[in-house]
Amino acid sequence: MSKKRWLKYFTISLVTVIIGTGLEFFWTSLASTAVHSTYLLEHQLLKVTNRENSEYPIKIVQRRVRPTEVWPFVYEKIPDLPLENDYISKDTGEVNTEETLVSRLIRYHFYVKGRAPNYRFDWKLTLADYLGANDYLQSSVYPGNDSLTENPMEGDRLAIQQLTRSQRNALVNRLVDIFGGNPNPPSIPEVEQRGNSGGSAPRAPVILQPGGADLLKP
Repeated sequence: MSKKRWLKYFTISLVTVIIGTGLEFFWTSLASTAVHSTYLLEHQLLKVTNRENSEYPIKIVQRRVRPTEVWPFVYEKIPDLPLENDYISKDTGEVNTEETLVSRLIRYHFYVKGRAPNYRFDWKLTLADYLGANDYLQSSVYPGNDSLTENPMEGDRLAIQQLTRSQRNALVNRLVDIFGGNPNPPSIPEVEQRGNSGGSAPRAPVILQPGGADLLKP
């Protein structure tokens, strides 16, 4: 091969290598940029997702109030409602004063019947169950059956049946106000313990979270 032809061949090869290397560098840089952009986008999305799925739900969870903790609000406004809280706990062997008529009524409404808490009609259906005008109460699933030495169903049914129409209406209205989001939640009352002897003793108030009543919206 002549020197001139060899030089021409070498020049073509060198140009080919340079062009190939340049293209490879270009595509590598482009891919790196795309990966970096994708990472930044994913990072931003992760921040937004964490903000949406962490920050706000945490606030909701911290402010959540259990339905079974609101019964003192009812007795505060309707103090003449019977407490029916002289039943003995199976675990402690002592009277469980937290097991009140209204507490069991709420649990029956929520957990046994699965009814909405913010509609007056649903609460009236629950009262109708106690009055024998709608559905029948079942002792095996009635609140307190598993935790108390005596099933409170019959006593609760009798207590509800002995309420006047105005008392029942006041009870329904109070429950709807609480679970419907009363913008001015009441203070926690000191409910009195009333036993079979007719005596009474002050009971320490149940501590609820501030603003709990307006957070019980469905």
